[in-house]
Amino acid sequence: MDAPSAGYAFEYLIETLNDSSHKKFFNVPRLGGTKYDVLPYSIRVLLEAAVRNCDGFLMKKEDVMNILDWKTKQSNVEVPFFPARVLLQDFTGIPAMVDFAAMREAVKTLGGDPKKVHPACPTDLTVDHSLQIDFNKCAIQNAPNPGGGDLQKAGKLSPLRVQPKKLLCRGQTTCRGSCDSGELGRNSGKFSSQIENTPILCPFHLQPVPEPETVLKNQEVEFGRNRERLQFFKWSSRVFKNVAVIPPGTGMAHQVNLEYLSRVVFEEKDFLFPDSVVGTDSHITMVNGVGILGWGVGGIETEAVMLGLPVSLTLPEVVGCELTGSSNPFVTSIDVVLGITKHLRQVGVAGKFVEFFGSGVSQLSIVDRTTIANMCPEYGAILSFFPVDNVTLKHLEHTGFDKAKLKSMETYLKAVKLFRNDQNNSGEPEYSQVIQINLNSIVPSVSGPKRPQDRVAVTDMKSDFQACLNEKVGFKGFQIAAEKQNDVVSIHYEGSEYKLAHGSVVIAAVISCTNNCNPSVMLAAGLLAKKAVEAGLRVKPYIRTSLSPGSGMVTHYLSSSGVLPYLSKLGFEIVGYGCSTCVGNTAPLSEAVLNAVKQGDLVTCGVLSGSKNFEGRLCDCVRANYLASPPLVVAYAIAGTVNIDFQTEPLGTDSTGKNIYLHDIWPSREEVHQIEEEHVVLSMFKALKEKIEMGNKRWSSLEAPDSVLFPWDLKSTYIRCPSFFDKLTKEPVALQPIENAHVLLYLGDSVTTDHISPAGSIARSSAAAKYLTNRGLTPREFNSYGARRGNDAVMTRGTFANIKLFNKFIGKPAPKTVHFPSGQTLDVFEAAELYQKEGIPLIILAGKKYGSGNSRDWAAKGPYLLGVKAVLAESYEKIHKDHLIGIGIAPLQFLPGENADSLGLSGRETFSLTFPEELSPGVTLNIKTSTGKVFSVIASFENDVEITLYKHGGLLNFVARKFS
Repeated sequence: MDAPSAGYAFEYLIETLNDSSHKKFFNVPRLGGTKYDVLPYSIRVLLEAAVRNCDGFLMKKEDVMNILDWKTKQSNVEVPFFPARVLLQDFTGIPAMVDFAAMREAVKTLGGDPKKVHPACPTDLTVDHSLQIDFNKCAIQNAPNPGGGDLQKAGKLSPLRVQPKKLLCRGQTTCRGSCDSGELGRNSGKFSSQIENTPILCPFHLQPVPEPETVLKNQEVEFGRNRERLQFFKWSSRVFKNVAVIPPGTGMAHQVNLEYLSRVVFEEKDFLFPDSVVGTDSHITMVNGVGILGWGVGGIETEAVMLGLPVSLTLPEVVGCELTGSSNPFVTSIDVVLGITKHLRQVGVAGKFVEFFGSGVSQLSIVDRTTIANMCPEYGAILSFFPVDNVTLKHLEHTGFDKAKLKSMETYLKAVKLFRNDQNNSGEPEYSQVIQINLNSIVPSVSGPKRPQDRVAVTDMKSDFQACLNEKVGFKGFQIAAEKQNDVVSIHYEGSEYKLAHGSVVIAAVISCTNNCNPSVMLAAGLLAKKAVEAGLRVKPYIRTSLSPGSGMVTHYLSSSGVLPYLSKLGFEIVGYGCSTCVGNTAPLSEAVLNAVKQGDLVTCGVLSGSKNFEGRLCDCVRANYLASPPLVVAYAIAGTVNIDFQTEPLGTDSTGKNIYLHDIWPSREEVHQIEEEHVVLSMFKALKEKIEMGNKRWSSLEAPDSVLFPWDLKSTYIRCPSFFDKLTKEPVALQPIENAHVLLYLGDSVTTDHISPAGSIARSSAAAKYLTNRGLTPREFNSYGARRGNDAVMTRGTFANIKLFNKFIGKPAPKTVHFPSGQTLDVFEAAELYQKEGIPLIILAGKKYGSGNSRDWAAKGPYLLGVKAVLAESYEKIHKDHLIGIGIAPLQFLPGENADSLGLSGRETFSLTFPEELSPGVTLNIKTSTGKVFSVIASFENDVEITLYKHGGLLNFVARKFS
């Protein structure tokens, strides 16, 4: 075959693979010799992409040589990177696709051809973040039917073609075989479940069983409330080339990416190259666990990649993390993850690649590796890379990978030296820094109560929680008076009396996130539940328990292993598939619990096996949230409190009054591995792939337009043509000064994108609620901010609407600010709206680490539409700073050692600055205030590309002009 159109400068490196496939590839090791051999594996992937895409324009030969000279050029040069593909999830994917649709309108207005606007690389969009837990075991019987359909109707059955096993039937009532019903079967009701078109079987007779009422109800409501968005997604898949949509009910973006979309080695027209991916979900990093380079970026950068432009990044430092030893039998993968998270945070790896090596790596399974890689955003790294090795190949073989492709993959990876071998005598690559972690030193732990990096050993949990009650309000403290720490409030629930106290668990969720790909921890939770039920232990009914797997594979092995009914018996019923509790979509707590919490000012707790536990994220009234492994989530739910010492205090008693301790029901590693071997089989991966390829009946029957331009409905409250292109001209105008700007918000340190970007439910008193109410919607029809990300009017009103936002103008957490011309205290949107009507530009004052947390493009788009022209902070999270530039907001930084306090700024002044005609990276600018004070700041642009984008008014305008 011919060489790709790009890569012409290195055609001499093209070779034919030395096997029967006759496929071709760039033999990049020939380019660098010994220089290549000492490169970290992740940098070798960057180098291959640079060689293959070198066209002399977007990718220059100089860029290739800079990557090859990584050892001396790291952290000093910007390099472009062309990922092989893009992955979108619906929360952040919908604004990207809406922007594409709006860009078509803008290009047509400027006289261009709108048909040219479409993704230039494969783009997969998974509809996985729209699930809300409307129904669970506590709410299902008396809940209304907001979906508009008959939700009592049973799901259709889907047979599975597998060989039956002769297992003892335990009498599940949903089995249609000749079962002898046991006590558990009579009491547990429907337990086995799956998403539509996925096989669900009695694990003992292997006959189809219907989906549970809970899943059906949540699915039906999901399709009903999100119909308009789903129609837009379907239009996108029809009109834009290279766009494929994974419909609702299939699984999480990062889970589907790992199980179905990952290639490891990409093949395009018989040309081989490493798989790589960027997208709008920070947990895309999960695929680094199987040797696929990938990380999360904002919607703005993703759109650039979809349009054929590279991601620009500073050639990163690569921290080599050497793993030695092996973990003890009671440590789960989540313990390993949190141990490594804490260690890497202490070392400081923000903005860097992490690459794992050492003897301990080979002892980690693929699910362990992907769990570790999935958590890398929580310790600040861009990604955490595990090179392909024999463990990876065995995993791919077990999951049904085509053997011929697997052989070609191995041959190719070894040819280009991307295959890791413990017996490699040439030694390990050279790294920017090497840190060592002994797996033997890691102990079981949880993380919280407010941040994922605050790790607490389970043995210290009780004393740590008591310390949190005493501490001043902060990242670890709640400042509860000593005389109130033992307060108890009685509640009546379902005819019984219970007592709530500080530390009482009110939410317990085994959810789809870091653990959904790890059979060992999920099965451990199931086995623990089985032993607990057999010992007579139960979970108090007022606790909001839920089980939300990341894909049908998880449900399948929980069902086929026989542990699912025991989880159900404890209240952990499957509520659906997708992000739920972790993004604030949990069902409301009962009125009895809410009243008790309010009455006693109780610090109640949520425990979840996810990755996000920032304060107020799960539920406004739940102040302490802990991340834990799935079996520990179940254990704390049974205990009913986190204020417990598992070593000395029992979980409860059995029917004879004997105390039952955690060690009595904790499953051994051997038990878990045996069940895993018997039930986590390649058929589950194959079933998932077959289900995705078969399609979803609801999705298939959904009607959608196929016009070149999207037919915007002016009455829609879901999909709206955004105003980013309203003032677009063919050529960019000169940079305008910022004159007499007021401060919209005066913020402190560690303001996260959760504080800035709209997420979760829409509060009834919020500006977004007022907007929707004025358009005839009732509160039950508000849906979530994530579902309405295609409507810029809703999202702008939800910006800075987080109840935990601490604005120094207000002096307490509240989504409020002061409109200084009138002196009124208003919602942030209302104040910004007044400023815009008065023609007054706005800035934001902030402290250190502004914009930390998940990548969220609306954390930049929202402030831009509020009229914010610049942010002045002590330091930034890099991804968020890139977003600000990408939307047209200037990121300004105080000089080292200076901040608003040291400069004597109150935030009540007005601020003015002028940009030089020739703006350059890192240039110092002077700001003058209305009080006469003049001080210098740094324009935090890192390269000429960022300056070019800012001069165009952001990336969207820049790209639209290229098509016009």
